[in-house]
Amino acid sequence: MKNKTQKKYKFHVTGMHCNACTLLIESELGDLSNINSVESNLSNCSVEIIGDFDNRTDEQIAEELTVPLRAHGYTVSVEKQMKEKNWGDFKIAIPIAMGFVVIFIVLQKLGLVNLVNAGNVTYGTAFVIGIIASLSTCMAVVGGLLLSMSATFAKEGDRTRPQIFFHAGRIVSFFVLGGVIGALGSAFTLGVTANFVMSLLIGIVMFILGINLLDIFHFAKKLQPSMPKFIARRAHSVSKFNHSFTPLLVGIVTFFLPCGFTQSMQLFALTTGSFMKGGLTMLAFALGTLPVLALVSFSSFSIKDSSKAGIFFKSAGLVVIMFAIFNIINSLAVVGIIPPIFNF
Repeated sequence: MKNKTQKKYKFHVTGMHCNACTLLIESELGDLSNINSVESNLSNCSVEIIGDFDNRTDEQIAEELTVPLRAHGYTVSVEKQMKEKNWGDFKIAIPIAMGFVVIFIVLQKLGLVNLVNAGNVTYGTAFVIGIIASLSTCMAVVGGLLLSMSATFAKEGDRTRPQIFFHAGRIVSFFVLGGVIGALGSAFTLGVTANFVMSLLIGIVMFILGINLLDIFHFAKKLQPSMPKFIARRAHSVSKFNHSFTPLLVGIVTFFLPCGFTQSMQLFALTTGSFMKGGLTMLAFALGTLPVLALVSFSSFSIKDSSKAGIFFKSAGLVVIMFAIFNIINSLAVVGIIPPIFNF
């Protein structure tokens, strides 16, 4: 029953990083029997609920709401919690990121990889970004969907088949839908200026994602692009169905969930103007996410639960920022605004 004495409450939420967090929080709290509605807000890291909690105090309600969210890394509180920015993590994160840069440049010089070329995000970039995305909080909603679905089917003793269906659906759909986006791009004849604007926009989106991963500039969360919430909610609701093809459908709808990394790759797929290039770009991204999501399938693995999570996210953020800067500079060089800087 969700129709007793309803009252509105507002609480602060610690641990929110992106629009996927708002969707996950609303989904988890919306399943509680005594809550009628939930609305989370990324800009001020809060959640408003309408529900019946009898005579419990706000502190007791906050503790109750934290229970289903704690596994995802969120904490509900009455007072806003000041989060430490842990600047000391950069002492380790910067050398790690710089080491990645050195390896990247060496491999480029040897001609073994071609992650950045003429301002374009290529398959290697998409694959690496997929790895980072799968470990970041932006993919928390996908992991939450996967764990929720796995728990549903595990009750019936079916553990393996749903996982295979989910990952197969995700990989195939990312290729097909990425190809569709690429094909749609071919319907628009993009001139040099339009290609430059799109490439620059991709670089800016990646830069914002990298800044968010550093988790030190709260204002950047407001700048992150998002899938319209009503679409994301519909996609998320698919996991609630208990049907043989549900895992396949859940894998497919992850293409539409609010992950900034996914959307930056979708934006690039549009610029390719080719079904095959768009499809392969999204396929490379999906394959990059596969190892960690496969691990999530059979465990509660999450990098953000690690004591070294701050170092990882800051290292990953610096690497994503590096990709963004390469993309922006090369885009400017392609149209002749600046001379080429990276000759590899």
